[in-house]
Order: sequence, then structure tokens, then C-alpha cells
Amino acid sequence: MATFTTDTTRGTPEPVPLELAATARARRRGLLGRSGIEGALLLTPANSVHTLGMRFAIDVAYLDRSSRVLAVRTMRPGRLGLPRPRARQVLEAEAGAMRRWGVRRGTRITVQGG
Repeated sequence: MATFTTDTTRGTPEPVPLELAATARARRRGLLGRSGIEGALLLTPANSVHTLGMRFAIDVAYLDRSSRVLAVRTMRPGRLGLPRPRARQVLEAEAGAMRRWGVRRGTRITVQGG
């Protein structure tokens, strides 16, 4: 399994478990049908998401081509997110996780493994 770290964590950042959704099928499925996730899910390529049929609220971080966060949003189930034209990847996690990890606008995400 892959992990990710951010450039905003002081000292040695704690790696966060990361699932990669790099196929069309994996991106379509996303977090649907799950009751939660340990860590995060990276959809690549992607520039928008929805929470139709989701069981829980999620945090969504839109990443540009250099893996820098363009925006972070919390989405309740049953919502449709607008596409972000500059976004190339989307990072999803349970609501509240991005704040705990220090993921915010301008943060750079570094993926290891996977």
C-alpha cells in the first residue's frame, strides 16, 4: 500500500495510508459502498467527485499537476462537486481528516510507494 505525506508537517511527517484509484473502474467506484476508510483515496486523473450514494461525509482535496492542493472541501452524502479545471488529482478521506493531517490550500502532497 502507498502512503502520503505533506510539506506542512513539522519534523518527520507521519505517513498516511493511501489507496490509489488509477483505473477508470476504480475511480468510478471510489468510496461508494464503504462505511469508512483508513487513510485516504487518491483518484488520478480526476478533477471532480460526487457523494451520491455515499454513507459518510468526506473531505476532498483537489490537486494540481505538481500535487499542490488547490482547494479542500467537506462534502456531505448526496452532493455533486463542481469540476476544478486546474485539478489533475483528487484526494478523498473521511470528514475532518484533512485538517488533522495539515492538508490545506497550498500544501504539497508527496506519495510514496504504490
